[in-house]
Amino acid sequence: MSSLVETIRGSGEPFGLNLIAAVPVHRYDAVVTQPYRAAALDAKAKSIVVIGNGGGTLWVGLRRHAEHNPGWWEREHPLDDFTRTIVEKEIEPLLRRSRSRYTIVFPFMSGTATLNFIELGKVAGLGGPSVLGVLVHPKFGPWIAFRAAILVDQLIDAPGEAASFDPCPTCTQRSCIAACPTAAVGFPSGWDIPRCLAYRIESEPDCAPRCHARVACVLGPQYRYPEDELAYHQKRALAAMRPWYEKNLKRAAHPHNQ
Repeated sequence: MSSLVETIRGSGEPFGLNLIAAVPVHRYDAVVTQPYRAAALDAKAKSIVVIGNGGGTLWVGLRRHAEHNPGWWEREHPLDDFTRTIVEKEIEPLLRRSRSRYTIVFPFMSGTATLNFIELGKVAGLGGPSVLGVLVHPKFGPWIAFRAAILVDQLIDAPGEAASFDPCPTCTQRSCIAACPTAAVGFPSGWDIPRCLAYRIESEPDCAPRCHARVACVLGPQYRYPEDELAYHQKRALAAMRPWYEKNLKRAAHPHNQ
């Protein structure tokens, strides 16, 4: 394991950023389309360190941070802002001291070049594919997320535990399929996005507190996000879904009501 990866892990883990891995740039670039390749952000980068969270410890850290920073929950993006605070105040000073050349990227950045964090998580060994439409981890199950990436000028190959992890084909329970109230999860078809979106928009109260299929996954149930975090993510996902639904699905279903 690279000393730089261990340094980043040691500074992020106490705050809930406990999923860390690194992948050479050429391996990531081989699985993404041109706009998402690393050179658009840093042409001299040799590796990408991926920073994520597994389980609810990041949310617990956010709660604690908000207690000491009145008004934090009133921010537009309290979790993203907390993530940025950890990276910039805890991790970046260590990067500067290491004299590594680096570029920090967040998945919530807009208006600039970015990375494909789903493909990055796969190739870095932090998550495998699932019928739920999210990546899953051998330990944390579907309760993971990728919060930041750091492009560095060192060549590092330090994959996570989920390298080549593909659990759904051999899962015998598939409780996630029965749990979805609109049959938007299937095997081997996977996640039916239009069906899910239509149901979420038109029957919002049923799925507002949580994604029932994700909660039913047999992997890592003990690491499930706290109830208030589940509701937080569902609310924001719904807000992101609504414009696409209005433009595509609603018009298709009701073409004469426009």
